[in-house]
Amino acid sequence: MTNNIPSLDLHDFTHGTAEQKRRFVEELGRAYEEVGFVAIRNHGLSDALRDELYAEVIKFFALPLEVKKKYEKPELHGQRGYVSFGREHAKDHPAPDLKEFWQFGQEVTDDDPVKYEYPPNIYCEELPRFNEVGMEVFRRLEEAGKYMLRAIALYLGLEETYFDDKIRHGNSILRPIHYPPITEEPRDSVRAGAHEDINLITLLMGASADGLEILNKAGQWVPVTALPEQVVVNVGDMLQRLTNNRLRSTTHRVVNPPRDQWHVPRYSIPFFLHPRSEMRLDCLPSCIDEDHPCLYPPITAGEYLEERLREIGLKA
Repeated sequence: MTNNIPSLDLHDFTHGTAEQKRRFVEELGRAYEEVGFVAIRNHGLSDALRDELYAEVIKFFALPLEVKKKYEKPELHGQRGYVSFGREHAKDHPAPDLKEFWQFGQEVTDDDPVKYEYPPNIYCEELPRFNEVGMEVFRRLEEAGKYMLRAIALYLGLEETYFDDKIRHGNSILRPIHYPPITEEPRDSVRAGAHEDINLITLLMGASADGLEILNKAGQWVPVTALPEQVVVNVGDMLQRLTNNRLRSTTHRVVNPPRDQWHVPRYSIPFFLHPRSEMRLDCLPSCIDEDHPCLYPPITAGEYLEERLREIGLKA
């Protein structure tokens, strides 16, 4: 366990013996049924690349607001480029989150027609390495996520590659987030209100400061801190829906620090692994029985994403 969540080695799945692979699948599935979060090591993202991206992210958010605002495109509903402070809020929690962020999206380099569904990425002219390192981390985490979903598929009794074609050129997002110093009484706002992620799974690099908490089955908020070499991977609502709640999307939040730490900013960089918009999220037949009737109506990933973007304030 790493500070209340199980810790697993992805190398056991990708390069281990048949027994190591079987055990990884079993432990991962059990963790997702019981906790919803795991910490993964040997995920393919080097310490050097992670540290370089954090350095570039800190540089970007230190730019003057008028420079950052050049990269905010309201017509893209926050799906690319810069999203200014206070724009987003948790579902059913109207107080704005105390954060600003940037979004890198999928880049399709072949003739897959899905490329026309995605807006082009926005590039920061002042910091060319910010763009380059961001997309390199995007690709590394996307690859790690593919193997995590292969393990999940096996746990669910599906073909190992069940998710492969559904996430190829998926609508994934890498989101560097800046939670600025708190300068006045925040009232009802926190750095990130209690929420569940929209996507299939989220891969989260270790943050620069504490604050992440998850809601356990006993209804208690438990702090989670990943070690620097780990990536925390949690179930999102799309996977919960697909599995008819067998794998649960865990509620989590980022709380405000103690008053004596209000001056300390926080940075985090989650990777939201989304499928292609046409993927169906209808509950898997293997997850439905007399004791577990189907809980959700049929819907595609694209339709579900649109619905959720409206609920969190990024789309009208």
